[in-house]
Amino acid sequence: MKNILLIVTGASPQVLTETLFALYQQGKPMPEEIFVITTKSTKAMLTDGLFKQGYLAKLIADYKLPNIKLPDENIWLIEDDNGQPINDAKSEIEQTYMADFITRKVFELTNNNDISIHASIAGGRKTMAFYLGYAMSLLGREQDSLSHVFVNDEFEFVRDFYYPTPHDHIIDGKNGTQVNCINAKVTLAEIPFVRMRQSIDETLIANLQSASFSQTVASLNSAHKKDLILEVNAKAKTLTFAGVEIKLTAKETAFYLWLNQYSQSEHKKLVVGRDFEESLRYSKEYLIHLQQNSSDLRIFRDTFGIEPEDFREGLHSNLKVMEKTFVQQTRSRINSKINKVLPNELAKKIAIDSNNQSFETSYWLSAVTHNIKINITA
Repeated sequence: MKNILLIVTGASPQVLTETLFALYQQGKPMPEEIFVITTKSTKAMLTDGLFKQGYLAKLIADYKLPNIKLPDENIWLIEDDNGQPINDAKSEIEQTYMADFITRKVFELTNNNDISIHASIAGGRKTMAFYLGYAMSLLGREQDSLSHVFVNDEFEFVRDFYYPTPHDHIIDGKNGTQVNCINAKVTLAEIPFVRMRQSIDETLIANLQSASFSQTVASLNSAHKKDLILEVNAKAKTLTFAGVEIKLTAKETAFYLWLNQYSQSEHKKLVVGRDFEESLRYSKEYLIHLQQNSSDLRIFRDTFGIEPEDFREGLHSNLKVMEKTFVQQTRSRINSKINKVLPNELAKKIAIDSNNQSFETSYWLSAVTHNIKINITA
């Protein structure tokens, strides 16, 4: 069986050589090949230290290690939805890309039964370590392992330290001091983790290649729950379902709450028929919900032709009727956000459903027809 090292790195690529040294020091199987997950902005640091400065080759030579492959194609840059490498992982959307990418790569590797993975969570941002650990717990097999590596304090975050050398090697340390790499102590802490793969439905495992991190979490959270609850937070502008938070705009949140009002009524739906655009009733109902958490001029003024202040004061002489396209487009945008983060079987339980007959279209919240309890926080 082929041994590989899977590691996440950030601005400190030294964790890679430290991990290799620690594996050697503890007499553990040495990897034949390395796979690295990092970002576009930190790849140069990795290649500079390991290849240009040659610390990987020096480690192998110093300790007469077997050849360890790390070709450029094994350095995986985290990608966005369009397959473009992200520069960093600071924004919320980049964190989402990172979670999806790491989970997908672990899925690909663990689908090969002829390899044994040693995954290191020592490098990268804290969330990178979490996602790798999560993915290993979800997908890891008996032959796979997980670890973290530590060095003693005087060598921690020292730029030129890559591993304890078998000979004297003086480098600049912290606070203007100098340290000798021969004195460094590296500790590999193997981390026990729950291997959930055998207890998860095979269909979910098979779908992981295309599912997002949030979709996977939602599926797992809902697998054993009979009574799911939809939390609607009007102020935070979020829907939370099966442990996954869906962010909406103020416009979309107000629309969802407005439609819930109809879904809970005697007729259970909003009917958009021939006379829909002849009544101000729908505009007033919707804007009542909107004004509670937003005074967005683009909606009040541009869409409904009224100032927020005038609406609050009941001065509705300039108020415009709600157009059918407003309903169609807002519903489409909300459903798109729901479908993006939830697996299909869960998304359809809280999406906005519709039915078209003759010259009228009916809209309602699927959560009501699926008997999903809706908790609303104002």
